[in-house]
Amino acid sequence: MNGLEEIFVRVAGTDPVLQGLAGGVVITFLNMIGALVILVWRNPSERSLDGALGFAAGVMLAASFTSLILPGIEIGGILPVMVGIVLGAFLLDRADAWVPHVHVLITGRVREDEAQEAAGKHRRVASVVLFIVAITLHNMPEGLAVGVGFGSGNLGEALPLMMAIGIQNVPEGLAVSVAALNAGLGSLFYAVITGIRAGLVEIPLALFGAWAVQVAEPILPYAMGFAAGAMIYVISDEIIPETHTKGHERIATLGTMLGVIVMLYLDVSLA
Repeated sequence: MNGLEEIFVRVAGTDPVLQGLAGGVVITFLNMIGALVILVWRNPSERSLDGALGFAAGVMLAASFTSLILPGIEIGGILPVMVGIVLGAFLLDRADAWVPHVHVLITGRVREDEAQEAAGKHRRVASVVLFIVAITLHNMPEGLAVGVGFGSGNLGEALPLMMAIGIQNVPEGLAVSVAALNAGLGSLFYAVITGIRAGLVEIPLALFGAWAVQVAEPILPYAMGFAAGAMIYVISDEIIPETHTKGHERIATLGTMLGVIVMLYLDVSLA
């Protein structure tokens, strides 16, 4: 057991469910740090945000394989993991069909029609609800993945996954706050709260993921595949397209490559 594992066990204990809860708290805390960045960096450029989100996509992509798919195959074989990946992607696809994309909100092109104030207020409320629900759906597989990682009982795989998702939560939390501000959803303070609130769902999902694989161990490879499939779907369907819509494809791609490299290093050094 390396130093990081010893510190984590000392704080969270040895119960995988409590470790999953602690992991959820850590990644949510890092999401909050990202959301708070807007207080000191109030107007980050689109180029910077696209690079940061590209980095987040790279971290999540590598983590999906190194901390979920490959360990899941070692535990239960290729078939359960493949089934889980398909189910994870399918669920996110259905959720995406229910809640439309929020790209228009993120780019800040939603504006109230001053000539029709009543209609504008209604649209504003609807935008707030849509925005919060969509971002929450985006964060759900991340919390689930952390919980499943700790529920597996393998700290050597769970801690790098927690670190990876936590690291990518920093630019993601900032992006949510900036999006809320650009979409006219309220004051700077409200934008920060929106960024923090969007990440809170990760705590109960992490707890649920750790609990589920503890009470039904045979579902572990399916759960790991499910979490990975959901995360890969989010990367492909939301993050990468969003970073390629404003002419910053190069910086976003370089950010993705850097994210993959950082995650691979974390996975090796923390294992």
